[in-house]
Amino acid sequence: MEPSVLLLLIGFFYIVVFGGLSLFKREGLSARFAVEAIIITVVVSALTALTGYLIQPVVFLIFVYLVTMRIRLLVDVGNFFAERGQFARADGLYALASRLWPDATGLIIIKINQATSLLKQNKLDASIAMLEDVLQQADKGYMGVKHEAAVHYNLGVAYLRKNMDARATMEFNAVLDTWPTSQYARHATVALERRRQKK
Repeated sequence: MEPSVLLLLIGFFYIVVFGGLSLFKREGLSARFAVEAIIITVVVSALTALTGYLIQPVVFLIFVYLVTMRIRLLVDVGNFFAERGQFARADGLYALASRLWPDATGLIIIKINQATSLLKQNKLDASIAMLEDVLQQADKGYMGVKHEAAVHYNLGVAYLRKNMDARATMEFNAVLDTWPTSQYARHATVALERRRQKK
């Protein structure tokens, strides 16, 4: 098989697999993801055909992955720093991710993690405002079950810290309704049980 044809097949297989995963996670299809992956695949395949230079399929696949998943990768690195209390570095990475043309789902992921970082810094009002804004976008089809559960859980924690027990209980119950088998649901169940024991 011609190397250029092989690269085309790998590129389109990548689009189908990752696009299918997005649908499975209820995040909707990202047109930007598909367009970026198609452009990279066609350009690299055409260059391979014209120059005869052989690009290893694994290297090509890694390159496509790094470019199309840049937002999620930067957010993951930002989360790494936020977990260690290095919030300035985390904020810088979230800001960089937001400047690299995120799609609708990527923008939601950035905001959720920025809000979680604010929660860790005990900036409760800012965190709540951002999480509530994200939650309003849940019906547009860009937020998967995992992220929706995370938003409800973090809102519950923020309300609990502000002694808004009724709102916290409502959000923890929303976690159980959204994704009852998740780690967020387990944490929400513990929080609800503690509330019941205090009464």
